Amino acid sequence: MNFENTEFESKTFENIDFSNNSFKNSTFTGCSFRYCNLSNLNLENTKLQDVSFDNCKVLGLDFAKCNKFLLTFSFIDCYISNCIFSDLSLVNQVATNCQILDCDFVNTNLSKADFNNSKFAGSIFKNSDLSFASFKGCSSYSIDPDNNILKKTKFSVPEVIGLLDRFDIVLD
Repeated sequence: MNFENTEFESKTFENIDFSNNSFKNSTFTGCSFRYCNLSNLNLENTKLQDVSFDNCKVLGLDFAKCNKFLLTFSFIDCYISNCIFSDLSLVNQVATNCQILDCDFVNTNLSKADFNNSKFAGSIFKNSDLSFASFKGCSSYSIDPDNNILKKTKFSVPEVIGLLDRFDIVLD
């Protein structure tokens, strides 16, 4: 099936390996991806509107290349690695119970995001708005409070110690 220059509405994709494919210039509205491999996809000018990813492998995607108009998507129980979410407005973003590894969140508006119970090893947050976001139950994040907006951001103890990483101190 061709996935370029195509429109999909309210379609469920399940147990499909899309790796090394292209969604270039396609539109996905109200679609669900379940148990799919979405590695190394071309997302150039792809429209993702109200799209959900559930138990998917999402590797090496540059979401910054997506069409930014009405861009909304969510992740639940996904493995997300080496992806770029920089320069996007992802207000109310949901990515719960995920492994979000080595991803870039630079100049990203993540206000009111729900990242509960996710792991962020190696992910970069820089100049991002994390106001009212929730990192409850999250681990392995390193967020510099001086380079991000953290107004009313929710964290859990003891993981909140990750906010001190930039100070290179030792806690006993």
